[in-house]
Amino acid sequence: MKAYTEMSKEELLTLKAELEQKYQDAKALNLALDMSRGKPAAAQLDLSMPMMSILDEKSVLKAENGFDCRNYGVLDGIPEAKQLMAEMMGVKAENVIVYGNSSLNIMYDTVARSVVHGVCGSTPWCKLDKVKFLCPVPGYDRHFAITESFGIEMINIPMSEDGPDMDLVEKYVNNDEAVKGIWCVPMYSNPQGVSYSDETVRRLAALKPAAKDFRLYWDNAYCVHHLYEDKQDVILNILDECAKAGNPDMVYQFASTSKVTFPGSGVAAMSTSEANIADIKKKMTVQTIGHDKINQLRHVKFLKNIDGIKAHMSKQAAVIRPKFEAVLTKLENELAGSGIATWTNPNGGYFVSFETLDGCAKAVVQKCKEAGVVMTGAGATFPYGKDPKDSNIRIAPTLPTPEELSQAADLFVLCVKLVSVEKLLENK
Repeated sequence: MKAYTEMSKEELLTLKAELEQKYQDAKALNLALDMSRGKPAAAQLDLSMPMMSILDEKSVLKAENGFDCRNYGVLDGIPEAKQLMAEMMGVKAENVIVYGNSSLNIMYDTVARSVVHGVCGSTPWCKLDKVKFLCPVPGYDRHFAITESFGIEMINIPMSEDGPDMDLVEKYVNNDEAVKGIWCVPMYSNPQGVSYSDETVRRLAALKPAAKDFRLYWDNAYCVHHLYEDKQDVILNILDECAKAGNPDMVYQFASTSKVTFPGSGVAAMSTSEANIADIKKKMTVQTIGHDKINQLRHVKFLKNIDGIKAHMSKQAAVIRPKFEAVLTKLENELAGSGIATWTNPNGGYFVSFETLDGCAKAVVQKCKEAGVVMTGAGATFPYGKDPKDSNIRIAPTLPTPEELSQAADLFVLCVKLVSVEKLLENK
């Protein structure tokens, strides 16, 4: 393929006419497809349907310690649920609090608690002149929405294949007392699918924060979401590394079964130090008398342990792996060597991160929308929705059926080509 960037103006004009005709033909199909968010497909959700009948009116709804799960109580989760989530996160059960159905809710509460009450006796953030958060980019839009909602200043930190730029992280964290946290998706990051290198994890754990209430917000959302049996990323255990570095209280780790079983009906948990847990539970006693213990019990009986989780996730991978491979094959066949795009090729997670020519992402997403394919909004992967280069697009392959995905990928590639040609012609 001749690179678009090497074409003459005449060649680009000829190509533009061909692409515009194909685009009009595509619009005539009246597609209505959604690749906007990382939602599990129906085939994935079907894998968890046996959980719906694992408890019934004849079940003895008691935890292993004899507690009646139908009643009030158990602030931090039934013992077997704590053990299950501990195994999932690679920590000890005593370092786990099991919450309700949403890790995003836990993260929001954790920021809100810090704003209103402070962290382990520190000054509440609402009483400070300035609070800042570091945001590896591209990143998870809902993380950024949380900090933005509290008026926290967000600072972009570029991502590499090893994780966030640690020179910048150390500069900010170790020298600015206003920096109170960093958002991290350490394994199969959203949207790039990057897993943090050992050096990155160790440097994060060894930070010397100017603020004593600085925390790593470690959203380990994809810790069991591998696409391949023989190509699985591995990261260091952040709680262990923080303890080794003399910073045992510096991390909050979050995880859930939202994309393991049923989104919105899963089990979410936090793992952190004993000191942090004691501080958090003081505030939780005012919020709740206990979360949904019947759902916790249902998940334990269905998934059982880490081996059960791995077996279940292997079935999930068998459903979504062909979708990722179909998208990546389409990108490779249609855009490799074109000079107008690059993309990631992750071993797990839920997304492919796609880079257009500078200044093209919003136009590509808009053209897709006009032709019936909804993508995540361009800019969503950056704080305040502002991608400085207007180049990043998050592709979410999981929800569509294979047939829908093929149509969506065809249209996406077509829109990338058309917008890129228009951009190159502007500069001729």
